[in-house]
Amino acid sequence: MPRRWIIFILATSHFFLSQFYRTSNAVIAPELIHDLSLDTEGLGLLSAAFFYGFALTQIPISLLLDKVGPRWMMTVLSLLGILGAVIFSMADSLGIGLVGRALLGIGMACNLMGTFKLLTDRFEPLIFATLIGVVASIGTFGNMIAATPLVMLVEQIGWRHSFQLIAGINLILTLTFFVVVHDRRSRPSIRTSSREPSISMKQAFLNLGRLLGNRNYWVISVASFARYGTFAAFQALWAGPFLIEVMGYSAISTGNLILLMNVGLIIGGPLWGALSDRVFKTRRRLIVFCLLCLALLYLFLMSMSPGTRPVVMMPIFFAFGLISSGGMLMYPHIKDLVPQEMAGAAMTGVNFFNMLGPAVFLQGLGIMMQALYPEASRGPAAFDAAFLVCMVCLAGAALLYLFTKNKPPTRAQGL
Repeated sequence: MPRRWIIFILATSHFFLSQFYRTSNAVIAPELIHDLSLDTEGLGLLSAAFFYGFALTQIPISLLLDKVGPRWMMTVLSLLGILGAVIFSMADSLGIGLVGRALLGIGMACNLMGTFKLLTDRFEPLIFATLIGVVASIGTFGNMIAATPLVMLVEQIGWRHSFQLIAGINLILTLTFFVVVHDRRSRPSIRTSSREPSISMKQAFLNLGRLLGNRNYWVISVASFARYGTFAAFQALWAGPFLIEVMGYSAISTGNLILLMNVGLIIGGPLWGALSDRVFKTRRRLIVFCLLCLALLYLFLMSMSPGTRPVVMMPIFFAFGLISSGGMLMYPHIKDLVPQEMAGAAMTGVNFFNMLGPAVFLQGLGIMMQALYPEASRGPAAFDAAFLVCMVCLAGAALLYLFTKNKPPTRAQGL
């Protein structure tokens, strides 16, 4: 197997674990409410802590990733994440839980952007969106493990020992990654020296300034904020309480529906990437279509009454995953619109807003539901209000995205 594919597997395995950690609270929410004495607002804050830590870490990553390289960045941060998983597993209060979840977010913060950087250095641009789709699909298996399989594991050994087990696996994978992966400063297929020096900090700040002055960057970032913010808030937390407490489903049925959402993500990742790279040769129109469809799905959820059979919810949850995966096209979209030396900073900059979105929506929706319905903060009316907010935000993002520039993917010179 070519070395670049071995690196691909190791890097995406880290993203797999990141996806597991970020969505795991959905199915263990009842245990967290009981063991940590949480209300709706506290539960939202606990889940948001991961994304706050993740998002804020994107700032130094955007400055250092192109300079330091993904090998060291991913390794050091992953070790912090492993520490966070252990602390979270021993939490007996909201405060300790927040520390653990925040460290988990910091530790997982470079796994996606580091993977993208490794792919940028080793694969041609013409297949980049397709590779991103494959990465998203592999990472989605982490979401799947955080659904029904995690429920079954928690029933056997408890949620605390489950997180300690995953932390041990994470440590083994991190050490293997550090030994096998070595950074390179350029793609082998482009006729430049593999010993090309990394960019200076001055150039990194100049690139960041150019990025912040790019209108397309801001539009894509806002759309990414709304798309992943609403989806991850639902997937990582609120889907569980909604299905269990409002719809009256069992923990296993809830896990199965969240699992089906992840099946949609797995299928959708490579599908949207191939459609963008090979068929339609566009990012913008496909992204707008996906944003509008996601808004419509929240309208469908609002129309569901308690007691609706799970089979009716199955196509909705599958569609959530299938369509939301199209949002990954925002990364190759911004990559297409900036010079190669700014690719890492540009994608990391978008990822800052991508990960800030779940933090804001997780905590914000929890605060709103608690404030509007203090006696029934996890009741049908509270969830309808939350879904309405999500729907409006996605529709607005779709309208805004029409003003971005579209640049068809091309084969790089010399490839």
